[in-house]
This record gives sequence, structure tokens and C-alpha cells, in this order.
Amino acid sequence: MSTATVSSPHPSVPAARERRPLHWRVRFAFLSLIWGFSFLFMKVGTEGFAPFQVTLGRLVFGTAVLVVAMAVKRERLPRGARTWAHLSVAAFFLNALPFSLFAYSELTIPSTLAGICNATSPLWGMALSLVALSEDRPTRVRVAGLGLGFLGVLTVLGAWQGFHGLDARGTAMALLASLSYPVGWIYVRRTLAGSSESHLSLTGGQLLLATVQLAVVTPLFTDLPSHLPVVPLLAIAALGALGTGVAMLVQYGLVAEVGPTTAQMVTYFVPIIATAAGVAVLGEHLAWSTPVGAVIVLAGAALTQARPRSGDRPAGTPAARLEQPEAKSSRPEPAGKA
Repeated sequence: MSTATVSSPHPSVPAARERRPLHWRVRFAFLSLIWGFSFLFMKVGTEGFAPFQVTLGRLVFGTAVLVVAMAVKRERLPRGARTWAHLSVAAFFLNALPFSLFAYSELTIPSTLAGICNATSPLWGMALSLVALSEDRPTRVRVAGLGLGFLGVLTVLGAWQGFHGLDARGTAMALLASLSYPVGWIYVRRTLAGSSESHLSLTGGQLLLATVQLAVVTPLFTDLPSHLPVVPLLAIAALGALGTGVAMLVQYGLVAEVGPTTAQMVTYFVPIIATAAGVAVLGEHLAWSTPVGAVIVLAGAALTQARPRSGDRPAGTPAARLEQPEAKSSRPEPAGKA
């Protein structure tokens, strides 16, 4: 995150006194933590509110953080009907749809499983990008990573036991949510990659549109809550303000400083933290196949991101949640990760 340079009436004051951002590794760890806990926050939020209400609250708090950031930086919302039309599609696939699907899935599956399903986004992203993006070419390593990753998914789900004790509907929703992210990333790369608007402006507009979409849908499928339980409400506030708003700001700072390839590595820590939080805080049961399968999923996801040294550029993956820019791109990816 850069700050504007302001001329000082006291030129003798050393530049070292200027406020410096935290080391990128500290911010990387913080981003992993808040995204990992997002699945716990969703689980707690659904204990007091309907899933659509959880998602709407998340977007309201997240958008509020972005609005404050835009005001501080004196950024304006994007202009142009075409930009807003593209942002409305991005808002649906990167925010409204996956956030809602994850919230609904956690009504019937543990937060640990939802977090691991989220880690399959790089696998879906690679598979889709090979079809939709002409610059992405399959390699043996990447294809092997795709196969390994989905083998890990089958391990997590206990396929050899006939998926016994697994809620198929909730699991399918979580997997569809993880698929929604790369669909949105590819759309953004095709439509908004050359936009002259700043990433903060585009993300603010995107979250605002997602909030409007949920504000329209939520009253149609839910009733106003008769009371506001404190703990679920605080969980939703943390989910939106930290897991969506602050997380996007931290992510963009990381991408700008260390590049998208390094920043996207946060993806591989999120399911670990989500699993630890679910077991330690919520007391969720953890079968041996869950952590073993998760390791296989992450290994496969890592292989799908392998690039030749001459063209080190990541395909659509989460965390670095959306459009995958070039390492030297001035515009990081848009907002989206859970």
C-alpha cells in the first residue's frame, strides 16, 4: 500500500520516520488467518441468521470498509455503463453466488469441509482456463496436478466408503462455490483486464453491486429476524469487515509488493487454518481422511500453478482471489475470496 508524498516544511526530518507498512510476511500470515477463520464465522453466523442474511451482512460490512478506504484515498467509483455491466457479472460470480453457497453449505457440513472444498478453486481454475484462455497451455505437470487434486477431493469425501455420512447437497454447494470463483476470474480477465480504473475503485463497485444483488434477493427468501443474537451478529461483522473488506486491502498490498505468484500462496494455508479453527473452537470431528485428502488437494493445486521459468504467470486461483494479473501488472485481481 503506497502513501502520497507530501512536501514537508521541515526538510531536515529523516525519511525513516515515515510510516512503513508491516513486513509482507506478517501481512501474509494475517491474511491466511482471517480467511481461514471466515468459515468458522460463517458457521457461527448461520446459527442465528438465514444464509442469505449472513451473506448480505457480510457484504454490507465488507463494502463499508472499502468505502472508507476509498474516501481516505479520495477514490471515485468507476464510470461507464459497460464497466458497471461487467462488474455486475463479476459481483455475482465472485461474491454473491459463492458467499451464499458457502453459507448454505455450512448448514449441513462442517466448516472444516467447507474450507477444504474452497481449496479446490485452483483445480477448477486450471481446468477452465485451458478451455477459455488461449494463453494457458497444458503441461504434464499441470495435468498431473489436476488429477492429483481431484484424487485428494475423493479422499476427503471418503469415496471408498460410498460417501457414507456425507451430506451430498451441502458438499455440492461448497464445491460449486469454489467453481464460481474461477468462472468470475476468467470473465474479469476477458472484460476488465485493460480497465483504466484503479483496483480499489473496481473492487468497491463490485462489492457494492453484490450488496445490491443480495439486498434484492434476501427479502424474497427470508423473513426479518425476530431478534438479533449477539454472537452470530459479531461473527457476521467480523466475516464482512475482516474476511472481506480488510482482507481485500491486505491482499492488494501483498500483490503490489511481492507479486501475485507469491501472494496467491496464501491459498494453501487457508484450509489448514479453517480445519484447525473448526476442530479447536467448534469441536468438529476430524476423520483421518480429511487432513490426508487436504494435503493431496493442496499438492495438486500447487502443481496446477507450475509455470515454465520463462513465463511465470499464475492461472486463476483463489486467495489472490480473482483476476490473475501479470507479475508487474499495476492492477491486482478483484475481490472475491471467502
